[in-house]
Amino acid sequence: MSTLTPEMESFKVRLKATWMAGDFTQIARSYESGATEFIERLNFAQGTNVLDVACGTGNLAIPAARRGAIVTGVDIAINLLAQGRSRAQAEGLTIQFDEGDAEKLPYNDASFDIIVSMFGVMFAPRPEKAAQELTRVCRTGGRIALANWTPTGFIGQVFKTIAAHVPPPPLMPSPVLWGDEETVCERLRENISDLRLTRRLISFKFPFTPADVVEFWRVYYGPTQRAFEALTANPEKQVALRRDLERLWLDHNQAKDNSTHVESEYLEVIATRR
Repeated sequence: MSTLTPEMESFKVRLKATWMAGDFTQIARSYESGATEFIERLNFAQGTNVLDVACGTGNLAIPAARRGAIVTGVDIAINLLAQGRSRAQAEGLTIQFDEGDAEKLPYNDASFDIIVSMFGVMFAPRPEKAAQELTRVCRTGGRIALANWTPTGFIGQVFKTIAAHVPPPPLMPSPVLWGDEETVCERLRENISDLRLTRRLISFKFPFTPADVVEFWRVYYGPTQRAFEALTANPEKQVALRRDLERLWLDHNQAKDNSTHVESEYLEVIATRR
């Protein structure tokens, strides 16, 4: 029986629609190399059972399978799962992609050696439920490895900028709290024997200007697309949001030509299951 309130059930429907909007593949490609580096640092053996939670199109699942892991990916967005299957098939990789909610994973206790999530599980609206599920499906001695945007990093500032124009939903705490060390320690305090937190950088590189990058994210990134849509009745506010986002990308751009190169900080979380 569902324990969700009607308000939360409705919100989850809208959340799923948000992540199915646009074309997240276009966004995921921009940090594929950083995702591969994240997997490589875990240095697991062939045959390791890996679960990629909120897997999207498989940015972590694909490189994990290349290393010889037995990989399962789970996400609420069925279109992203379909794209992940296509990516795996194109490389001749065997990956199981399942529809499922990070707050109620469709797997038995202690089913996996390693649980991973890159900029994914941090968007679950009930973080305490997601944390419990990550721990539940991880075997004793296994690892939970997360990459979460920090509040002060570049993407954290993007979220802050958007929130100044479009107030975030009250049912959901800020996703970037998963990038705050104190909060993570509180959320992963039970059944964890070791917790290692490291701040790292990931690169976004686009062959076009910061202004074009903002338009690119407006078209392809569901949450940004929905933020602009929320201001449809107020064109001046849309212009203001675009202006502030363009300024943010421009101010952080390290490229010296007409391309864009921005580094964004994230918190790498490596927890060992007791």
